[in-house]
Amino acid sequence: MSATAYRVVHGEGDGLPSLVVDRYGPYVVAQLLSAGLEQRREDVLHGIDAALAPEGILLRNDTAVRRHEGLPLEIVPARGTVPDSVAVEESGVRYLAAPRTGQKTGAFLDQRENRILVGAHTGAGRALDLFTYHGSFALHLARRAAEVVAVDSSGDALARGRENAALNGLTNIAWREANAFDLLRELERRRETFDTVVLDPPAFAKSKESVVRALAGYKEINLRAMRLIAPGGILFTCSCSYHVGRGLFMDMLGDAARDARRRLELLAITGAGRDHPELLSVPETGYLKGALLRAVD
Repeated sequence: MSATAYRVVHGEGDGLPSLVVDRYGPYVVAQLLSAGLEQRREDVLHGIDAALAPEGILLRNDTAVRRHEGLPLEIVPARGTVPDSVAVEESGVRYLAAPRTGQKTGAFLDQRENRILVGAHTGAGRALDLFTYHGSFALHLARRAAEVVAVDSSGDALARGRENAALNGLTNIAWREANAFDLLRELERRRETFDTVVLDPPAFAKSKESVVRALAGYKEINLRAMRLIAPGGILFTCSCSYHVGRGLFMDMLGDAARDARRRLELLAITGAGRDHPELLSVPETGYLKGALLRAVD
């Protein structure tokens, strides 16, 4: 697949614990997440320069895990200049990454292959993208669907989504600021249906103690989304909660399907993209799990 934004180093998954290196076009955004690695900062930067020759390197060292190492949270330019916004391409779709202010290092690169997968299965009718953020899934949906409703609770995120749509010349996306739980109930009451539905919520389980409550939240949004799928339609649903493992996630989907009284064919079980390697011996690398489902009734 063609992409100008991707992960180069994925910490433990690539045998380099505590180091994240992401490429956004000619720029690199990196994270140094341990005190030991921080002591070798210049060596790391030299290695990035030698391997990738970027125009600029930004250190996005603002993740909370650094506090456990006694390290400051900071976003600092390390080499050259990295702009606040970088236009990148993903399988023919263009979007604006935000290295300083966006989620993770500027975009959700781990969902790249899932976005392309869902785009290939998108139906020709209406599509619904919940928790759209900057519209990364919605952009892929809009290339096939007649109409896309892209929903997020953040007006600022939706504004960036509109910019991304304009970047691609897409005019068939309706950007809607709403609470996804409330909107799903409303759409169900109105008996609306969609050929394609995407659920990409934030992590509901931040700790082991919150798993039961998180599973209840996941079940509610999935059950209601399942009721909105037109016969033959597609649902892509995922969870980035590390504490909710694949087994729990799939069991929850089965319970939701039974309660929704929908027969759903499992087309694919997915995870993060291949540039985010998952190691069996390091379960934290398997934080992202997803399922592509087709309604057979």
